[in-house]
Amino acid sequence: MTLTGTLRKAFATTLAAAVLVGTLAGCSSNANSNASSNAKNSSDSSQTSTTEIKRGESHDPSIVKANGKYYIFGSHLAWLKSDDLVNWTSFKNNLSTDYEKIFADIWTNWSKQSANPDVKGNMWAPDVIWNATMKKWCMYMSINGANYRSAIVLLTADDIEGDWTYVGPVTYSGFEKVNASKTDVWKVLGEGADLTRYTSQTDTGINAIDPCVKQGDNGDLWMTFGSWFGGMWMFKLDPKTGLRDYSTTYQTVKNQSDAYYGIKLGGGFGNSGEGSYLLHTNGHWYLFASYGNLQQTGGYQVRMFRADKITGPYIDENGNAAVSERAIGNNWQSEVGVRLMSSIQWSGNDNANIEVSQGHNSAFVDDDGTAYLVYHTRFSGSGEKHEVRVHELLPTADGWLVAAPYEYTGTKADKKGYKTADIAGDYEMVTHDKSSYFKGPKKVTDKTSTVYRGVNKPINITLKEDGTVTGDQTGTWEAVEGANQMTLKLTGDEGEVTYSGAFDKLPRDKDRKAVMTFSALGTNNLCIWGSQK
Repeated sequence: MTLTGTLRKAFATTLAAAVLVGTLAGCSSNANSNASSNAKNSSDSSQTSTTEIKRGESHDPSIVKANGKYYIFGSHLAWLKSDDLVNWTSFKNNLSTDYEKIFADIWTNWSKQSANPDVKGNMWAPDVIWNATMKKWCMYMSINGANYRSAIVLLTADDIEGDWTYVGPVTYSGFEKVNASKTDVWKVLGEGADLTRYTSQTDTGINAIDPCVKQGDNGDLWMTFGSWFGGMWMFKLDPKTGLRDYSTTYQTVKNQSDAYYGIKLGGGFGNSGEGSYLLHTNGHWYLFASYGNLQQTGGYQVRMFRADKITGPYIDENGNAAVSERAIGNNWQSEVGVRLMSSIQWSGNDNANIEVSQGHNSAFVDDDGTAYLVYHTRFSGSGEKHEVRVHELLPTADGWLVAAPYEYTGTKADKKGYKTADIAGDYEMVTHDKSSYFKGPKKVTDKTSTVYRGVNKPINITLKEDGTVTGDQTGTWEAVEGANQMTLKLTGDEGEVTYSGAFDKLPRDKDRKAVMTFSALGTNNLCIWGSQK
């Protein structure tokens, strides 16, 4: 989560108060060996009405599965659980009530400053995994401080729901020579090392927030973390302790690696980019990162990159690197990264419930092989109120992932494919424009208006049974026999673009009517969604 200066602190305080009074919720991944799947398949005709869904609120949700249940862990101690990945209930543990005592040492000795005197509101974005070596559940959480003086800490539990035991710090940020002795900096770099580069926002001036821990290709354990300005990084953990692996060292190579923070994953040079999350599926490693500011009108969004190994380098569909080489003004409007979703005003959805500011996701692959994206989102008419949403992730024929157009409510794509007669028909199609972001009502003074700025609206196309496409764009389409994958070739203002994606028959958000949809990524590095009328 990123805000700047006073605004960020004020927002965090307000949000934390709401969480501790009510029940916010989140989501996280990594299944243990005993987990069992209970997600419904596409043959299940039952649908969940939106009015029946028990929603969960959790900022920065991280999802994990244990004992057949799904758990979300979010910022500000927002915990959720679900039997079906649709309906969520909150739960508590010792962190919910005893956080001041549990984090007393790290808070007092490092993160606490006059600008943020209270730990309340500064417990951010935990990630939970099962450590098979330790035989413990491990929670990695950021204890945030002002001026980037933050730490990521480790807690362990025997049960996924807690209680949790504090172990110790994993890494620090915001250190200088005068306070480095309170950290592990001298242990890593050597006594008296030059710390100048760690105060540069261009280079390594990061905030130690947003951890994500994954097991690599060789069974080793890695943690990604970081934020705006200095970028997102990763280093090895010791599976025996869950803490930093001090036996692994890193060279300082410009814009590639750093002796303290490890390997650079993305961002830097003052550009937005946070909430790094890794997923291994479909033969690749995928890096998700959130660009923009998290507020309703801040342009918050999820972008995706891919690599052949966990350490990268990560690139998008057009070969753009996740690691920045220069400052990019308002980079949440740039061409870098695959933008998975945006704010959309489908026909008949002119109310105040349009999703905006989707971001800080986690992702996981369920026991049946289905992949899901889990994120928090705000809404066009609800200010800073937020909720968790889950979408199926669909693999494309060329090895990318795209998000299904509608939220998961119990129905998944039929991987065996669909009949041509069922696919053919009239569609609304939306392009996830990379430069657009929600800016509120067209008339700023009209707070009740549903005429919005920065919302993508659909065009109309028809997929004909003969494989042609007519309407606002023309071209051809093809469904892969025996699978739900598809190819769409469309001619528009930029010439012919080939899109690779998948069909998925889903209930629409607005009325729960089951319609054919498609989601695809084009050779223009843009994602599109289609929804049958």
